[in-house]
Amino acid sequence: MSVREQKQQFQQKEVLVSEIATKLRDSKTTVVVDYRGLNVAQVTELRKQLREANVEFKVYKNSMTRRATAEVELTELDSVLVGPTAIAFSNDDVIAPAKILNDFAKKNDKLEIKAGIIEGQYATLEEVKALAELPSREGLLSMLLSVLQAPMRNFALATKAVAEQKEEQGA
Repeated sequence: MSVREQKQQFQQKEVLVSEIATKLRDSKTTVVVDYRGLNVAQVTELRKQLREANVEFKVYKNSMTRRATAEVELTELDSVLVGPTAIAFSNDDVIAPAKILNDFAKKNDKLEIKAGIIEGQYATLEEVKALAELPSREGLLSMLLSVLQAPMRNFALATKAVAEQKEEQGA
């Protein structure tokens, strides 16, 4: 390999490390998984589910990812960067990647969640699973709306009951 080819290869690696570092820095949630044992159809289905939720799913060399974690000061993740590793990045939804991967892992025991980064902080397997159990953003908004509507609904029912009681007394 010539010096020129070595230099070009080094530059490609630097670009890749920079790309991974940017994704780690910019994503709201990053989940690292071991996908060993999944067949092509299963990986395709998983990628489809993640893509529909606007979650990027990539496989990088662990050595490149370790260099990126050092760059963004998230070296806690290095301990799980062993064996076949894929990473899910979400810039939009904090819960989506954890929920999709956790649900998929329940149906396909070959997928193993290792750890993650949630809003810039290292998250253990247990923390990622706890995040996955939370309702989605839409579910949380629905719950909030229900709570906000309850006082009005109770007021309307009370008003109706008073009106009916007065009607009975007047009759």
